[in-house]
Amino acid sequence: MNCKISHPNNIINCEINLPPSKSISNRLLIIQALSNKAITINNVSKSEDTINLKKGICSSSKNIDINHSGTAFRFLTSYFSSIKNKEYVLTGSKRIQQRPIKELVDTLIKMGSNIKYINKKGFAPLKIKGKSLKGGSYQVSGKVSSQFISSILLIAPTLDNGIRLKIDGPLVSAPYVDMTLQIMKEFGIESKWQNNVIEIKKQCYESKIVTVEGDWSAASFWFEIAALSSKCKIVLNGLEEKSLQGDKNCRDFFHNLGVSSKFSNKSLILKKNKNISSNLKYNLIRYPDLYQPLACTLFAKNIKAHFSGTDSLKIKETNRLHAVSNELQKLNSSKIIDTYNDHRMAMSFAPLCLSHGELQINNVDVVNKSYPKFWNDLKKAGFKISPLIA
Repeated sequence: MNCKISHPNNIINCEINLPPSKSISNRLLIIQALSNKAITINNVSKSEDTINLKKGICSSSKNIDINHSGTAFRFLTSYFSSIKNKEYVLTGSKRIQQRPIKELVDTLIKMGSNIKYINKKGFAPLKIKGKSLKGGSYQVSGKVSSQFISSILLIAPTLDNGIRLKIDGPLVSAPYVDMTLQIMKEFGIESKWQNNVIEIKKQCYESKIVTVEGDWSAASFWFEIAALSSKCKIVLNGLEEKSLQGDKNCRDFFHNLGVSSKFSNKSLILKKNKNISSNLKYNLIRYPDLYQPLACTLFAKNIKAHFSGTDSLKIKETNRLHAVSNELQKLNSSKIIDTYNDHRMAMSFAPLCLSHGELQINNVDVVNKSYPKFWNDLKKAGFKISPLIA
């Protein structure tokens, strides 16, 4: 479905209950599946990514299609490889079949996995025969995806002799690996991360009841809305100030783009400030998901900035560098925004109606991947959303 998006006066006054973190939810679901103990997860994400991961874990079928869910594909590749005497065919959408998986598969094969490529080498779909995997010392590149590393780390405690994983080169999205280790620690798993080596001994996940915190990546779009508004008071519920999520750094990035943020009574309150900087520099190697809301905000405010650490954006749901550039160029002409089956494209471009007037956003349902209630929440903030009848 395509929709027209606008706002009558650019004044935003709303209170929003943010969705639970899908990144935390997905890690918890793998831990729950690997554990022989009782683990209860409250406030699990209702995103398509998490739903597809949960379906994959619980499915009685050997054919698993995770659609567009890259995290689910990577986590399930390692999980299925470690489940003895089970056989799976793991596949996904056309885009999933274009996203590289070879680095993860190569490492798992060295650990003893039985994985075959069904079509093109290095890409989905995969045929996986689960078996006992070998612990030991392995090496993986840090530049492709932190999810490859997290995928291996989550199964590491179940391996005889544990694992010693050496990360080769700069690590993309390092906070997500740290998040994985910190969540594992909550379930009793000790690890050691020194320089570029992570060590985990064979251990057992402990029983626990956990509640998933709100999603800081989702919050970044509200920071963008605040930055582009003429006046605002936005109350965001569900976030943790001392969160494990690296994208909490959006607070610092947007502070120099006119947005103040303060925690009060367990809510984060966004208001306008006068801190508008120019010639900014952003190294996003640790926070690549913040690229789209930042790039759109900078464009709308005509602020120059230099981005680095963005190579991983080329292999996301789409080539995000290319997609953002393409769609920003449309804003002074057609104002019809394509979303490239990328949830963050839709959520980053919708707020631009505050600076460029009414926009058409195509395939609005793509937000279900991470933030299913995004459009309803925009309505709470006064945005007008009109579906287009085909």
